Amino acid sequence: LERAIIIAKLIKDSKPSIHAFVAVDGDAVDTRSVNDHLYRDLTWFDEHIKKPLTDAGIDFTLEVSWSREWQKSIMESAKRRDSDLIYLPVHASESSSNRRLFFTESKWELLKGAYCPVVLIRPGANAQRKVIIAAVNTQAQRDVQIELNRKILQTAKFYAEAYDADLHVVNGYLDSLNFPDRTKLLKESGLPNEKVHILNGYTSDVVSALSEKLSADLIVMGTLGQNGMTKTRRGNTAERLISAVDTDVMVINHE
Repeated sequence: LERAIIIAKLIKDSKPSIHAFVAVDGDAVDTRSVNDHLYRDLTWFDEHIKKPLTDAGIDFTLEVSWSREWQKSIMESAKRRDSDLIYLPVHASESSSNRRLFFTESKWELLKGAYCPVVLIRPGANAQRKVIIAAVNTQAQRDVQIELNRKILQTAKFYAEAYDADLHVVNGYLDSLNFPDRTKLLKESGLPNEKVHILNGYTSDVVSALSEKLSADLIVMGTLGQNGMTKTRRGNTAERLISAVDTDVMVINHE
């Protein structure tokens, strides 16, 4: 909610509104009656949702869903309202020896099927956006991948301008015979040479390392929507990257 309020106040060309959607992911939380965190009364909604939005002078609506298919209910709600972004909280494992996310299949279904970009919000990450990284793959040959690169750069530029943030672009590669075209990337991004990073290694590793080096606040990446069984929908690169960083990640889906 804090991040949504910040960007809503920064967008000057129109008057954004926020739709607060309340649901429970039964796969990720304890839904037994003994879990006090599941109980919310009217005072909680007033204090934690209504008051911050009213104080910020932002128009808002509120929706509560009881659907077991919470991710589909979010997607349908976003589609009805022609939403620009979905903000979704994600949490690391409680195990100190395992920092991977509690990223259930239902969350992946949301990422792969969302009608707009999904911003994964990490607890403790910076709310402000001073450095934004766009992760692209200029070696892509398929039209759908080329279009996804374009959307990543376009979206990253828009939010870098809105936040007055420093934008960097990174392209990882494994095979020197398939080296990314720096000239093409410079032209498409419109950035100076020092802000375009072509690094050897897996995308998840190079983006994570660059994010830590630059103290990035937001990473913009893409994933291709896929058909088939739920268990096949995870994108290995996307999963590794999301799990490798401690910052917020914006995922742009391309069907």
